[in-house]
Amino acid sequence: MPGGKSFAQEWAGLVMPTLAAAEAGALFMRQAAAVFAAPVPPPAPEPLWASPNEIVLDLHAARLRRFGPKVKPGAAPPAATPLLVCAPFSVHGAQIADLCAGHSLMQALAAHRAPLYLVEWLSARPDQAGRRIDDLLSDLNIFFDELGGAADFVGLCQGGWLGLIYAARFPGRIGRLAVAGAPVDIEAGPSPLSLLAQSTSLNTFRELVALGNGLALGAKADRLWRPLPESPEDIHGVLQSDLAGDSPQFLARVEAFHRWGARTLDLPGAYYLEVAERFYKANALARGEFVALGKRIDLRALRNPLFLLAAAEDEIAAPAQTMACADLVGTPSGHIVRHMAEGGHLSLFVGARNLRRAWADVAGWLDAPQRSPAQNA
Repeated sequence: MPGGKSFAQEWAGLVMPTLAAAEAGALFMRQAAAVFAAPVPPPAPEPLWASPNEIVLDLHAARLRRFGPKVKPGAAPPAATPLLVCAPFSVHGAQIADLCAGHSLMQALAAHRAPLYLVEWLSARPDQAGRRIDDLLSDLNIFFDELGGAADFVGLCQGGWLGLIYAARFPGRIGRLAVAGAPVDIEAGPSPLSLLAQSTSLNTFRELVALGNGLALGAKADRLWRPLPESPEDIHGVLQSDLAGDSPQFLARVEAFHRWGARTLDLPGAYYLEVAERFYKANALARGEFVALGKRIDLRALRNPLFLLAAAEDEIAAPAQTMACADLVGTPSGHIVRHMAEGGHLSLFVGARNLRRAWADVAGWLDAPQRSPAQNA
């Protein structure tokens, strides 16, 4: 991660054969107790969106946002297939996909495709502590209904594996599927985050949720893990900026990054624990053992055209964890594109060079004429 070592990195370094997992867990819980005992800072203002958009559906746990000019009442729906971008449901919000001018994935995609939509997951309320992955899939299903029943799909990080699960659970709803920086097969290659999660006992995760009264509190997790860069120099690298580090234009981008980082989301405890157990502990999706909405998910049944995008230095989802998806699905190899981008996890979504190059390739692939995989099997 950019900058100095975070506590998570230091702690992960301790989780070696010379230190028992129980010792590491105790150390972590001592740090967690101190963090949870500290006063909760007041909520930060919601980050500003860089691009014009409107909320077309609000489910209280998630919103569907449409990007571009407002649709006039009574206007005919566009003929093009909608493109749905699914932000990750993590400690920080969906504005990572629309950070600021020059660092907006939504702007990069809007140049190639309309209508364009974004799934924005909202901070969990106390009465939503029991929400699970099945609930997110149900929300997605409602959003697809709103879009007419079918769309192309771009999944960012957790949104990537969520898209894979949804495509397998509801065949025919997702057309082309782009998966970016997603930890799909945890066993394919280690990352600092996956090593940390695998080395942490489930009881530790449960205790964190208990400390949050049923929620994984974003403000506390942010202080505990401290994963975000803070200095302008580190942010300059994440943004892959061509601007001078002391220029007013770049400093405005630093401010936008800090606004995004200061606003955290609380996660439902049930969802948080399910991700820890089913993905990082059991690797259930890659092993064909994941059950979603009552059915076992077999990724081999997927035949969607697939674009796999990874960052070479990704500290959250190791490139192999994303690229392994090609060997798990039933899509013919001629309909799978693999692309390696520069930098780390955040640079995959906000890096200026990655948006100009890698995401331009994704957009071109989404719009290129292509026969269905079934025709080429």
